[in-house]
Formats: sequence, structure tokens, C-alpha cells
Amino acid sequence: MHPTWYTLDNQEDIESPALLLYPDRIAENIENCLKIAKIPERLRPHVKTHKIPALIRMHLDRGIRQFKCATLAEAQMIAETGGKDILIAYPLFGPSLRKFVRLMEQFPDCRFSTLIDQAASIQEWENHLTGSSFKVKLLVDIDCGMGRTGIQPGQKAFDLYQTVALSPSLMIGGLHVYDGHIRESSFEDRQKACALAFEPVKQLILQIEAAGLPLPEFICGGSPSFPVHAQFPERNLSPGTYIFWDQGYATLFPDMDFKTAAVILCRVISKPTENVLCLDLGHKAIASEMPHPRVHFFEIPIYEALSHSEEHLVISCPNAAQFAPGDCIYGIPTHICPTTALHEKVWIVENHQAQSTWTVTARKRLIDV
Repeated sequence: MHPTWYTLDNQEDIESPALLLYPDRIAENIENCLKIAKIPERLRPHVKTHKIPALIRMHLDRGIRQFKCATLAEAQMIAETGGKDILIAYPLFGPSLRKFVRLMEQFPDCRFSTLIDQAASIQEWENHLTGSSFKVKLLVDIDCGMGRTGIQPGQKAFDLYQTVALSPSLMIGGLHVYDGHIRESSFEDRQKACALAFEPVKQLILQIEAAGLPLPEFICGGSPSFPVHAQFPERNLSPGTYIFWDQGYATLFPDMDFKTAAVILCRVISKPTENVLCLDLGHKAIASEMPHPRVHFFEIPIYEALSHSEEHLVISCPNAAQFAPGDCIYGIPTHICPTTALHEKVWIVENHQAQSTWTVTARKRLIDV
């Protein structure tokens, strides 16, 4: 029996740096997500973490039919793979609006929707729909404290919601409320933070209902907070990182029972000094937007990053003597979502063998519609 779940018997055949995926662990994460949500109809998982058609199919096989994404390329990938309900949770402007409309025309059996957070966008959408035979479904994006996109809950948010709902060329899709700023480590503290952040949102919903306006969907949260939102049956859930998990979330949220399902394989390519290793794990292979440590190495529990550049990661570690140039080292990315986008293909590991690859189809941003 292997002492570790992540190692490859054929590692000498795999060029590094490489991203390894473990389908059995991915399947467990999907099952755990379903267990939290109770029913698949409440789930609208975010595909930004993986961008891979095979993983869309794994969700479809488990009855999950709704998806959320951030780019038009991701939306096209979902549609081409068989997903029928697709939310682009990102403001669209200029050429992106035209491409969105063309996606709707190219995939008429799919239900597309996107976000709006300002009244000025309504006229632009209506102009792009001139002559079209269909309506665009828009969800009002609510800022509950993230401070990124969205409109703060209140009268202006209600006015925007009502304007979309009454527009002859638009269709109101509901509310989208992402609370990525809520990162308290304990579940109890996350519950309290969510309750506080959502109190104004609850008041907005009461105002919408009092006006007799429809609320087709209420989408809440990401991976850290969706177990909190799962306690409210009216809320749909949109986690993303749960599919692979990563070291950042595993460290911050020890209460969440998801398994690491994506591992980086790299190699020692030089030993500049006795206690220093140079690895082939540069910015082009591991997400580098965060401070170090950007990866947790199984074989090197303690290290200091000395430099990090396009193709190299130089580290100092107490156990450097046990490694020689050419040795393989395995690690968990601190942030998996942008790491996945750096790899054109990922290796699929079954029974400690990496024998096939999946293409990260939606890592590109341009689409051919």
C-alpha cells in the first residue's frame, strides 16, 4: 500500500511542472457539496476553479444543472458540454454584450443570465437587444460588504431591480449576493458575519415582495460561506473552490470536510548552496498573486522562499540535503483557481498512475462566437 495518496508510480514519465488531478477525490467533494445543499437544484457551482468540460459532465451526472462562471469562454464551454442554465457573474460592457447576445443565439436551448449593478447599463442592454426576439435575464448584483462589484442594498438597489423587472426587453433573474470578504475561520463566526452582512439584503427582499415583484432566484456565497447559506432553503449556493480545495482554504477553514484534489508536481533543477533548492515552479506554473508561501510542499514542511520568477522558485529549507537535482516534489497550491488557468492540460491520476490528460478549455478568454 502506498504511504501517500498523491504520489505517482510513473512520475519519471511526467514533465514538470505539472498539475495533477485526482477524480476519486473530486467525486467525494461533489458528494459532500450535495450533502450540504440537500438537493442538486440549489447548487450553482462556479466553474472558474477548473474550467474543464469533464468536470462539468461530472456535475451533470449528479443532477447539478445550473452553473456560474466569470468569462464568456467559460460560458461557451458550459453550453458546449451540455449545461443548460448559465450565469455569467461578471459585468459585461462593449463587445462583451454583443458576444453574450450571440451566445444566446448560438445556444437557444440554454438559459443565459448575467449581472447588473447600475441603472446606466439598462439602456446599453436595451440598445443591444434592438431587433432581437428574446429577452436578456439580468440578476441585480448586491454588494453586502465585498466592495468589488454590486450595488449596496437599499432604495437604489430596489429601484434598479424594479426597472429591470418592468423593462419590456429585459427579464429579472433575481439577486446575486457574493460575500467573499467573509473569511472567519470558525463556522460560528462565519454564521454571525453572514447574518450581519445579509440583514440589509433581507430588508431589500421584503421590499421586493411587498411591491409584488418576482424573485426567481437568490444566489448566495462562495465556498467558505455556502454551508451557512445552505441553512436557508430559499437561497441557492455557488461555491467554486470546493471542487479541488487548496491549502489556503484548508488552513483557513478546518471545519470544512473537503479533500485536496489538485497537486503540483515539480522538480529540483539545481542546488545553488547546501541548504538551497531551485525548483521548476515559476510564476507561469503556480499562482503568484499572494505572498509566500504560495505552495505547501508535502516533503518540505518548512521553507523560506528566497526568490520567485517566471520559471524558477528558489527556497531555503532545513532538509535540503535529502534532495538531489532531478528529484520530484509534490505540493498543494495556496490558491488553486488562478493556478489551474496557468496550465493548458492537467494530468488525471488513478491508482497512482498519470496516464491521460484533460484540456483546461476555458483558460482562454477569447471565444469564437
